[in-house]
Amino acid sequence: MKDIRIVFMGTPDFAVTILKKLVEQKYNVVGVITAPDKPAGRGRKLNESAVKKYAVSQNLPILQPTNLKNPSFLEELEALQANLQIVVAFRMLPTVVWKMPEYGTFNLHASLLPEYRGAAPINWAIINGETKTGVTTFFIDEKIDTGEIILQKEIAIEDDEIVGELHDKLMYLGADLVTETVDLIAAGDVTTQKQPELEEKSAPKLFPHNCKIDWTKSVNDIYNHIRGLNPYPAAWTTIINGDEEIAAKVYKVRKEITTHEYKTGSIITSKKDLKIATIDGFLHIDEIKLSGKKKLDATSLLNGFKFDEEAKVL
Repeated sequence: MKDIRIVFMGTPDFAVTILKKLVEQKYNVVGVITAPDKPAGRGRKLNESAVKKYAVSQNLPILQPTNLKNPSFLEELEALQANLQIVVAFRMLPTVVWKMPEYGTFNLHASLLPEYRGAAPINWAIINGETKTGVTTFFIDEKIDTGEIILQKEIAIEDDEIVGELHDKLMYLGADLVTETVDLIAAGDVTTQKQPELEEKSAPKLFPHNCKIDWTKSVNDIYNHIRGLNPYPAAWTTIINGDEEIAAKVYKVRKEITTHEYKTGSIITSKKDLKIATIDGFLHIDEIKLSGKKKLDATSLLNGFKFDEEAKVL
């Protein structure tokens, strides 16, 4: 077995679970690279990444470069004498960084590559109505998410699963896959395969424009769009209620496929039910957050908010 010295690179909670497993299973993590602290909140207090907080709790050496090509950072990285680098939810690495360790640099990606390359693979798998996804480890190369595959694990996506639930499942599955990958590298037993040339489905970064609900789509497509963004960053819409125009985030929904005579986008309410007409049915809204208000279930909202008879969504 090779003596493996790991530098771990990552920033959000997703990455913490993988780092934690490496530490708890006694892998030799000699350093952690994470994003610089950022000012946040009203007091502009510096906010540390989730990975940094965990690394501090474990007394791991931490580097937080703003520029990954900075000579002083590269010197510090080299001084750690790692022979393997693991990247989970970090940023694109320059060649000089990913080529540094003897056994290479591998990445964990939350999809079955080559499908869903990009920043938001978990969200887009649900938004596009996929019934399965998974995690992949691969050696990094010059492009984004295109390197040779080491291992993959597949998982089913349930019909009513939201992205928050799938995120957590993939996080734990990913932690297992990373340790399996390190074991293969340590044993000198790695075989890789080139990613197949497929018409791949992409996973671009999420912005307000691609989180907006398109009410002209089918009830199934709208349902998938909402659950693929619940709880974060959340699908949103504009409610026209009389003279008011209200931005609203939509969370928990149920779908009903049926014929009706309402205009698409019409809001229909009863004492306990809030639903929106689509081309092929209704979307029942169970949880919603109007701009400036807290998140409410539909019944609580209807107790204190009056919808106009002509109310609609855009």
